[in-house]
Amino acid sequence: MTTHTLEVPGAKLTYDVHGPLPTADGRPPLLMIGLPMDASGFTTLATHFADRTVVTYDPRGIGRSVRTDGQVDNLPPLHAEDVHAVIEALDSGPVEIFASSGGAIVSLALVTAHPGDVTTLVAHEPPMLSVLPDAAAASRAADGYYAAYAAKGFGAGMAVFLTMTSWQGEFTDDYFTAPAGDPAMFGLPVEDDGSREEPLLSERSRPVVNYRPDIAALTAAPTRIVLGIGEESMNTVTERTSTALAERLGQKPIVFPSHHGGFTGPESGYPGQPEAFARVLHEVLDGPSR
Repeated sequence: MTTHTLEVPGAKLTYDVHGPLPTADGRPPLLMIGLPMDASGFTTLATHFADRTVVTYDPRGIGRSVRTDGQVDNLPPLHAEDVHAVIEALDSGPVEIFASSGGAIVSLALVTAHPGDVTTLVAHEPPMLSVLPDAAAASRAADGYYAAYAAKGFGAGMAVFLTMTSWQGEFTDDYFTAPAGDPAMFGLPVEDDGSREEPLLSERSRPVVNYRPDIAALTAAPTRIVLGIGEESMNTVTERTSTALAERLGQKPIVFPSHHGGFTGPESGYPGQPEAFARVLHEVLDGPSR
């Protein structure tokens, strides 16, 4: 593995290349992208692609990539320009992308802005609330964890976040009248340490979940776009967003083993089934081109 830094307007990005460039087999490099997950979240998954040149990346303001623009908001089009810059720096032509969560939303923004950058995009559970039939209620539910985090800190905010993301079906009055998530029940800290820098729970990530896809641009792009869902995610908000977006693109999502982070290993606090996940991802990437 080699580590590289790249100066872009407003940030200094860090990315890792696992394998040779140009690639040994002539296939495009495989980028693995998350948000707010950094490159470390793909440590285990990358080992299951030893036959490929894999590129992992820290988004601006996350991990080793430092912002110099004085901003904190995570804007998908801005992150997409960063990924475009990394792809240009690789100088290997169009790439394949496996993207998780907010990284999947960034990758969809990338395909919209730079459709020639990506041959195949596997977008796993993008939490794009705007595509839901109950989008307004889902946005209100997200307001709950932003408010809890702002008022009481990490434990309170994460408890509400976990309650929201595990909720089954649409966000009805039953959700909003239920008791607020209890940090102690989730094994989370009850005391507020005063920090408000967690990107997942703070207002800085609101533009990610509120992103509105350009369906016409995505449909017109030469990129093969595949939506993925975890078998343990059924009827939760991220499965519903992924299925709704897949329907708008005229397809059905591919079911992967495990949960929202099912590709992660011991590097995560909630490991999935990375070996089984990687097998399905290999099959999808080896599938027919668009």
